Amino acid sequence: MHPAPSALRRAVAAATIALLATAVGCAPQPDDKASGGTSSSAGTTCAKGKLATQTSGKLTIATDEPAYEPWFKDDKPANGEGFESAVAYAVAKQLGYDKSAVVWQSVPFNKAFAPGVKTFDFDINQVSISAERKKAVDFSSGYYDVRQAVIALKGSKAAKATTIADLKGLKLGAQVGTTSLDYITDVVKPSPQPAVYAKNDQAKSALKNGQVDAIVVDLPTAFYITSAEVTDAKIVGQFENQGGTPEQFGLVLDKGSALTSCVTNAVDALRKDGTLAKIEQQWLSDAVDAPVLK
Repeated sequence: MHPAPSALRRAVAAATIALLATAVGCAPQPDDKASGGTSSSAGTTCAKGKLATQTSGKLTIATDEPAYEPWFKDDKPANGEGFESAVAYAVAKQLGYDKSAVVWQSVPFNKAFAPGVKTFDFDINQVSISAERKKAVDFSSGYYDVRQAVIALKGSKAAKATTIADLKGLKLGAQVGTTSLDYITDVVKPSPQPAVYAKNDQAKSALKNGQVDAIVVDLPTAFYITSAEVTDAKIVGQFENQGGTPEQFGLVLDKGSALTSCVTNAVDALRKDGTLAKIEQQWLSDAVDAPVLK
């Protein structure tokens, strides 16, 4: 005997509700803590060592080449030495991947946060979190609070600068696509057009050759350059952070990556348990106070 139409409708409705409940329970849920776009629920997708990575059972991490000190050591990201190499492996461990499961990939700085599908699980390369970049990629929460600094050759006019106003008439240089360049154009606003370089190495060469009066880089890099690479240069000073939120480096992920919340949770856990502070002390201890340019 066929069921009455009303009974049939009730049965279909009940089955539909049950199916929807199951789908909602299994579907990826947004995580408000993620710094980028939507991502999957940590409870269902962050099982240690079993993430939906580029290669099953492996974690692919990208950075630029060459990999500069003090962020990496000896241009070898895989050796675990240098601040960002150490952070990368700490995050990997937090996610359930030991050192042997980490695969490194070379990706140019600008390409890491450009629009388009990524071939890495996350990129670590001194990429500052910004609203503009979030339009194209996801970010983890910040793993390092950073300031920008000015470097000039000792004895030069630029080396005597004590204020931002003192920099306005100088020829300044920085790497393309960086917040270092943003500080030149948005904060200093110099009268000469700033020089823009594809790599920090080119900016350093321009400084040594007198093609620019000063260059802008992040503070830890400034300490390394002046102590080991351009020893006749000095740190003129550092900029104050613009606005209430400090500039932070974040791990870069594909837009809408299912890993964003997992990676953010890992970074947050490393900050909370003091691991990030220990790594910073080990590799960036020279990055102490420098004069503040106002």
